[in-house]
Amino acid sequence: MGNRSVGDKGGFDKMVREIMFPVYPLLAADFMQKSGITEGTCLDIGAGNGYLGLALAEKSNLRVHLVDPDPDILKLARVNIGERRLEGRVGTVVAGAGALPFPDNYARLIVSRGSVFFWENKVEDFNEIYRVLAPGGWTFIGGGFATPQLMADIVAKMKTKNPHFDKFVEKNIGPGAPERFHEVLRKSKVPESEAGVSYDSANLWVIMRKGD
Repeated sequence: MGNRSVGDKGGFDKMVREIMFPVYPLLAADFMQKSGITEGTCLDIGAGNGYLGLALAEKSNLRVHLVDPDPDILKLARVNIGERRLEGRVGTVVAGAGALPFPDNYARLIVSRGSVFFWENKVEDFNEIYRVLAPGGWTFIGGGFATPQLMADIVAKMKTKNPHFDKFVEKNIGPGAPERFHEVLRKSKVPESEAGVSYDSANLWVIMRKGD
């Protein structure tokens, strides 16, 4: 998960490039394989410097909005968009998860890696995400490292910068985490038949599949 307290925003971007980066293409491929969605509109919520949304755009025909409440981190995201020459299909939007400036039933794919653990009102945030999710759309909201080996490698490297990083990971995607998200979903307006929590030793994702 991206922990922006590791340093300033430039330092955060450097850390992601040097340590976290291998995760994003693998997650993007997994999300598209599971959902079958490769076209239409995608939101990357809490996108930060944008690497997950950019990986999705590079591997598909999706139009991607990188959404984050911090305009300064989105400046870095725009640099990354330009480096990949994706200005035609990827843009940035300043907004938080609980107040998305999009119409109902807007996005076919909504993703978020690492941001949800910092959301203060997850029930309202999931309600808002469900509102803008298009019929037939999917979400993957949570955190993960794609594979256990990649998780082990990244945690080891991150502990040289933050000795408590393994505890941060354990809290957010460890064995006790799925039930906390099930409880949030039970309190939300999202139909029980359209949401669940996918969990393994290296990943936790809230998956919503909005009915057609």
